[in-house]
Amino acid sequence: MSALFSPITLRGLALPNRIMVAPMCQYSAVNGEANDWHFTHINSLALSGAAMFCIEATAVEAIGRITPGCLGLWNDATEAALRPILASVRKHSKTAVAMQLAHAGRKASSHTPWDGGQLIPVSEGGWQAEGPSAVPHKETETPPRAFDAAGLKRVREAFVASAKRAERLGIDALEVHCAHGYLLHQFLSPIANQRSDEYGGSLQNRMRFPLEVFEAVRAAFPATKPVGLRVSATDWVEGGWDLPQTIEFALELKKRGLDWIDVSSGGVSPLQKIPLGPGYQVPLAQAVKEATSLTTIAVGLITEARQAEDIVASGKADMVALARGMLYDPRWGWHAAAELGAEVAAPPQYWRSQPSTQKALFGATTFGTR
Repeated sequence: MSALFSPITLRGLALPNRIMVAPMCQYSAVNGEANDWHFTHINSLALSGAAMFCIEATAVEAIGRITPGCLGLWNDATEAALRPILASVRKHSKTAVAMQLAHAGRKASSHTPWDGGQLIPVSEGGWQAEGPSAVPHKETETPPRAFDAAGLKRVREAFVASAKRAERLGIDALEVHCAHGYLLHQFLSPIANQRSDEYGGSLQNRMRFPLEVFEAVRAAFPATKPVGLRVSATDWVEGGWDLPQTIEFALELKKRGLDWIDVSSGGVSPLQKIPLGPGYQVPLAQAVKEATSLTTIAVGLITEARQAEDIVASGKADMVALARGMLYDPRWGWHAAAELGAEVAAPPQYWRSQPSTQKALFGATTFGTR
């Protein structure tokens, strides 16, 4: 039996396999509102064979968007825009739908990647970004405005409000975005966080705000539904956030009811030196899993079925998440199941696609004509 296609339960959510479609920014929303692109993108990847699809980083307030095209869930309009998309997914797919709640912090007000991805100045239609400290992501950029107590309260409440909207939409699980150099990661990293109050300095202080946000989201979302968190396990910069600190953070999250930890890396500094290669972040996930016993998701250049199978079967992680691999092959889960001799759900409209050598790929199916 394939380990990758064995079931797993996250709190009250039962998943038939260990594959998640990772959250992937599409930079295609208007005023935070999902549109026809998201309808096509989400419905397509909801049929990938993965047990769970995670909606892209979803900003909890307008100034928390990375780009003007980033998805949001901060008002009635952004909530309403997602409703028909989710209704279509539920009609045609059995996949669980998660959502990643996010705030860009000092990396907000950026151009889309295909337009260069750099800071949009306020004078050119951007907006004033906020962060833990008045320290810019790049030395040549306008510094963000440092959060005061009222601003931190506003952001906590925004995460809570978005969590409640996600529940109204019927979202099955939430992932708090604490990675890739965005706001909560900025608080963790001494590179971005140079505060001298109770939210800066020591590891305990730098963890304080991300832990407060997680606790608030956990309390606002139904107790039967899981809440996970994505973390950058290292900044890949000397003197920055690193794996030992990540483990301490993960242990604190575990005390607060974390259901999974999705282990990524990098993003807080342009000085990072990332040793890219197949599965390059898996050792980070493995280290967190071994130190904490948390349900752990590995992500990053996982592209092959047997590679993913080995990660789960060997206990390096409990699940895998794929992003670019799913964009390149939107039926990755089907093809992995076929290669590993497993079974995967597919809508009846596609049952005819089973290869002649894989008649049980979609389970017990019948198809007749006259």
